[in-house]
Amino acid sequence: MTVKQSTMAAEPQPQLTDLERGLIVGVLIGEGHFGGDGKQPQITLRMHVRHEALFQWLQRCFPRARLYGPYSHGGRNYYQWMARGAVLAEDVLPLVQAVLTDEIDSHVAGRVREMRSKYADFFARYER
Repeated sequence: MTVKQSTMAAEPQPQLTDLERGLIVGVLIGEGHFGGDGKQPQITLRMHVRHEALFQWLQRCFPRARLYGPYSHGGRNYYQWMARGAVLAEDVLPLVQAVLTDEIDSHVAGRVREMRSKYADFFARYER
């Protein structure tokens, strides 16, 4: 059964501790995908269902993001978390960019720069 979970509307963005911010960025550096669907940018995190508690915590940290799943496909059982739109531009990406440098991970920092460049018009709307 596929369940789409979202709390896009009213929940405010919680204040995160330094530890929480570091953990989020570490998980996204190690497991996240920084890209888009050709129309808008997104950060996607897909992991096995055994990491459900991590996904639920991540959803509490970013209540405007979306959590999909659990999915069962091709022998894999996973959840997929996505940050796109306002939650990406206003909540998740600023956190990532504040921590992520080429010194920490040049590959992922490059992916973020590539995403920002490819979707420059999208990000410009949030920087005005």
